[in-house]
Amino acid sequence: MAVKLRMTRIGRRHRPFFRINAVESRTPRDGRILEKLGHYDPIEKDPAKQIVLNRERTEYWLDKGAIPSDTVSQILLRHGIKHKYAEEKAARQAKARAIAGAKGKLFNKAQRIAAKKEAEAAEEKIKTEAEAKTKEAEEKAKAETEAKTKEAEVKAKAEVETKPETETAQEIVEAKTEVVEEKTGPEAAAEEETEAKAKEEAEAKTEAEAKPETETAQEKIEAKTETVSEQAGPEAAAEEKIEAKAKEEAETKTEAEAKPVIETPQEKTESKTEPVDEKAEAEAESEAKAKAEKKTKAKAKKKTPSSEETDNSDES
Repeated sequence: MAVKLRMTRIGRRHRPFFRINAVESRTPRDGRILEKLGHYDPIEKDPAKQIVLNRERTEYWLDKGAIPSDTVSQILLRHGIKHKYAEEKAARQAKARAIAGAKGKLFNKAQRIAAKKEAEAAEEKIKTEAEAKTKEAEEKAKAETEAKTKEAEVKAKAEVETKPETETAQEIVEAKTEVVEEKTGPEAAAEEETEAKAKEEAEAKTEAEAKPETETAQEKIEAKTETVSEQAGPEAAAEEKIEAKAKEEAETKTEAEAKPVIETPQEKTESKTEPVDEKAEAEAESEAKAKAEKKTKAKAKKKTPSSEETDNSDES
């Protein structure tokens, strides 16, 4: 039968007290015991009185093959009582730790707590580094802004200092320009007067040339209207077409002659030569029209006697 070394609880509520006994493995916690080996008082402050053991009897039961519980084995190790079960347990724990380390896992609660602490420390380091970087960036930005403000102030001061110099230079230039304008004032006025006179003379010439041409054109139109009233039939239609063409040509000529375009001396000379040619052409056209009118009048006179003869015959 297997024997175990374990503790049984004795005492009232909130006042625990444990006895260390040799008990069969099948019996319950508070069941029949084989032998009392000592006691454990966790509330006792004196370490000599806290644990009391019968060393000889515990070694006897250990030699017989009794298996201590975990808490009892720790108490025995504190008192210097070594046994093979504690060594085997340490070997098993070492092996399990090695396997867990190879797999990258944590073995017990202490390792888990240590891992948590390490992770928290790493996070704090990262946070502190990030805060330090942000502080450095803010300090750099502040330094740059301060430097820029200082440069702007220096530039403003330099501009304020250089402004009087530039103003004096501008005043000198303005004074020089005023002197030059005063010197060239009479000459410019004389040139402007001559230009104005030339423009007025050119306008007067164009108006004088345009008036007789318009009068002659109107006279031609009146004469044609008279001949048209006398004539009849196909000759009247032909004459109307001729008159319409003559009117259009006269209007275009009057518009072209009425436009005053005098900008340069060369253009003045050209404008003087052009009216002479236009006058010759107008005279030739007027002569041709006068001849045509005479012919039409003669034809009309020839026709009138025949009409009188018909009237006389009717009367008779």
